[in-house]
Amino acid sequence: MKILENKVAIVTGAGMGIGRATALLYASEGAKVVVGDIDEKAGNNVVAEIIQRGFEAIFVKVNIANASEQELLVKETLKHYGCLHIACNNAAISAPSFPLIEYPLDVWDRVLSINLSGVFYGMRYQIPAMLASGGGSIVNISAMLGQVAKKNASAHVATKHAVVGLTKAVALEYAERNIRVNVVGPSYIKTPMLTIAFDEAGMKALESFIPMGRLGEASEVAELILWLSSSKSSFVTGSYYGVDGGYLAQ
Repeated sequence: MKILENKVAIVTGAGMGIGRATALLYASEGAKVVVGDIDEKAGNNVVAEIIQRGFEAIFVKVNIANASEQELLVKETLKHYGCLHIACNNAAISAPSFPLIEYPLDVWDRVLSINLSGVFYGMRYQIPAMLASGGGSIVNISAMLGQVAKKNASAHVATKHAVVGLTKAVALEYAERNIRVNVVGPSYIKTPMLTIAFDEAGMKALESFIPMGRLGEASEVAELILWLSSSKSSFVTGSYYGVDGGYLAQ
């Protein structure tokens, strides 16, 4: 039996990168997957790929920084599948680098609205549906900068640290109600977001920061997310897990 058999899962930011890899892996392990993304074309492409492989999925367009759209994402999930057991709050944006006193206020607000409020809104509507479904597992995606800092990255560091704290607080609130909440912190992972931001020389430079000497693959992050989403991690909640090639061990 597949480890997510008869489960229903939401993945945000599922149109590419870690979200796409997670949606595909969830589906291959038996879950009915709700692909959430602001990019309709990318999201529908992932759904088509899942269906082509013989699995089940639907697409729901969502701007995670909008609470009403997050609520609608859960409502559509319940409308199609009748329950919710798993959520991976993965969608986020990269933040530009500025010293604090030069940081554009509109950029600060946008990064917080997506990278932090987006996770809060997701859980705000996912948890009632999970309680009605008998419990569930939530995996939030932070970053290695959810544990350490980097200069000129105040918005990114602040939101990624906050997601870790938020995860721990919510895990404690629902630990006795059969809902587990954990957080994953990837380092430099080969995703479209990274390849857009860095040229080949830049990517090579990033590798030098990783003790394993290479960038991570989205599929490697998805494997940890899968474990945390399944009953195999049934006594794990409120924890941070790095997928960073040894970065945080330095």
